[in-house]
Amino acid sequence: MKIVKVKPWLVDRWMLVQVHTDEGTVGTGEAGLWAHPKVVEEAVKEYGSYFIGKDPFDIEHHWQTLYRNTHFSGSVLSSAMSALDIALWDILGKSTDLPVYRLLGGKCRDKARLYAQVGGNTLEELAEKASTYVKEGFTALRVTPFTSDASKTCLASRIETAVEQVEAIREAVGDGVDLGVEIHRRLNPGEAIVLARALEKYRLLFIEDPVPPQSIDALSYVASHVNTPIATGERFINIYQFKELLDKKAAGMIRPDVCLAGGISHCKKVAALAEASFIGVMPHVTGSPVHTAATVQLAACIPNYVLQDYDRDEAEPPKRGVVVEPLRRDGGYLIVPDKPGIGVELNEENLGKYPYRATEIHGVYREDGSVTDW
Repeated sequence: MKIVKVKPWLVDRWMLVQVHTDEGTVGTGEAGLWAHPKVVEEAVKEYGSYFIGKDPFDIEHHWQTLYRNTHFSGSVLSSAMSALDIALWDILGKSTDLPVYRLLGGKCRDKARLYAQVGGNTLEELAEKASTYVKEGFTALRVTPFTSDASKTCLASRIETAVEQVEAIREAVGDGVDLGVEIHRRLNPGEAIVLARALEKYRLLFIEDPVPPQSIDALSYVASHVNTPIATGERFINIYQFKELLDKKAAGMIRPDVCLAGGISHCKKVAALAEASFIGVMPHVTGSPVHTAATVQLAACIPNYVLQDYDRDEAEPPKRGVVVEPLRRDGGYLIVPDKPGIGVELNEENLGKYPYRATEIHGVYREDGSVTDW
């Protein structure tokens, strides 16, 4: 079997990839750099020329070739590599009539736990939505307090906002539900410590990205001063960054993104590295149902999986229209599929209904006009 074509698809906010073989088997993947899909598209086209005529089963060899080529790396190239890696695993699975997780050692679980994102303009809305999601079967929730509060510079005000929201949700759902807080990298280490301590009494499963990830030392400092596990790593692109994160004990859970951090091949290695440190894996998922499906293949075959993002709009257009049949959700879990490959197929006839939508470049600003993290 040889690769004959690599086809990128710009669909809505997503950059999808198909790898075609001379035997008619087609693999599907997705790139995770959602803010800059057109840039990644060019990288996929460039990498695509390398793949023509190659054996799709030599996945690790191809990964190493692309990664080591001319010694350049970065999120764009890693995202392109991830999409292609996922597509190659999809081809291998379809060629052997096995799900990808079977090729990676088999199932560690039958279903992948999810968390639902709780939003609302008032505390009452937050509490109501949280209760609704729990009734649907979700056993884990996440809230993002600072999305509507980013401009505030007063630490006490921001902490008050976060505490009020977490308290409202905890009171609504009780202690039988795990709760996490996403900070969106908008605090400095000292602020993050003050916030984490203020939230301790609500028994959080995690605090996500309290400070920007560029300094692992800063993350390590925060982790050493708080009792709540820190979840981070969604912007990391290789195993070396995750190793440093783990070596410095800067995280209680790591967040590799299979569509950004080197695909299924690389994230399986990252998960094993975390396993050796008794650290859980909480994969990052923000893309189409292809992204979700590829992540569930990883979740199925690693022992230290914890939970992952889930967009409840996945059952609605445009997400629902991208694939022929999305994975099945059972309450707060996705059922691990037994279909060959990653378990989903692109609905090519539908893709034209969802034209590419560019992400507008805009800043997030504080009250004084200075820029904070998105």
